[in-house]
Amino acid sequence: MSTLTGACPECETDVTTPPITKGETLGCPECLLTLRVEDVHDGRLEFQMVEVQLRDWGQ
Repeated sequence: MSTLTGACPECETDVTTPPITKGETLGCPECLLTLRVEDVHDGRLEFQMVEVQLRDWGQ
């Protein structure tokens, strides 16, 4: 099974995944940031950080 790799734009950790397509999201294993696949080129992933709205539970 082939894998794809890319670097987290926040912490620069190498992220390796099974085949994934543009638009899919995953979490960085190091900083836990949500990443969206912006492009896949020659087995390299290009990620964009996704703004995650945290819920305000009124605390």
